[in-house]
Amino acid sequence: MPPTPARTPDAGRRSERSRRAILDASLALVGEVGYHKLTIEAIAARAGVGKQTIYRWWPSKAAVLLDAFTARTEDPEYAAGLPDTGDLAADLKLVLRATVDEFDDPAFEAPYRALAVAGALDPDLSRQFTERLNEPGLAAYRERLRSAREAGQIAPGTDLDVAVELLTGPFFARWLSRSGGLTHAFTDALVDTVLAGLRPRDP
Repeated sequence: MPPTPARTPDAGRRSERSRRAILDASLALVGEVGYHKLTIEAIAARAGVGKQTIYRWWPSKAAVLLDAFTARTEDPEYAAGLPDTGDLAADLKLVLRATVDEFDDPAFEAPYRALAVAGALDPDLSRQFTERLNEPGLAAYRERLRSAREAGQIAPGTDLDVAVELLTGPFFARWLSRSGGLTHAFTDALVDTVLAGLRPRDP
């Protein structure tokens, strides 16, 4: 019987494994040491790759982290936007409760906080953080509120950008300042309070 030919290594699969390891390593490390102490060398060591592999795909540690976070927006459920069951309050409460659970997870909270704090001191990082992480999520809220406005569930003159800020601003302010616990009860009350001000008024 002739020998079985050696299988050709799948370079694409190997590259994807390395890419995923780098992204995971960057999130783990920034949560452990903070953004300013994070280095490309440390990411490479944690991921088990050479630092030149990282520089071949990303120009900086900020770029690695932003890709690590934005990778979650590639999830089909995330890309689908907010649920639209016809019950605006229930849909918003469902999403904000899930967001509470995500932000209460140390594996997410620590690196996200480190990146948010670093962005406050780095205008370019802050701009990229807003464009690539915050804006896609805010756009999903905006589209759900647009649907509600068209259905007559909120006032026809509602400024959607302001409405989104009313829903999400208090959440992030409480999280960043640690001024109070992030709970389902808090986000439920937030939704009820905001929608009370957005509903159409009787003529």
